[in-house]
Amino acid sequence: MKQALAPRMRIARIILGLIMLLAPVTSWAEQHLYATEQAAQAHCPKDVVVWLNTKTGVYHFKGQRWYANTREGAFVCQKEAEGRPTRNGQ
Repeated sequence: MKQALAPRMRIARIILGLIMLLAPVTSWAEQHLYATEQAAQAHCPKDVVVWLNTKTGVYHFKGQRWYANTREGAFVCQKEAEGRPTRNGQ
């Protein structure tokens, strides 16, 4: 019985591997992340700068409790943050 399942498992692994290779990859590394609010604002002068918690994907506006106050995060442009899998921290 185990020998009959082996070829199916091998095929399933190959298919899964191909799906993972062909799926679009979205990571924070592809996004413009800035260490300072000023740098982010220079990149997007007509947009709102938000603080993105890169671990959770939640972004926060200036004046909110977690703006620039999470362990893992960066300043980003709101429109760019909205184009990625993030959540508004309001």
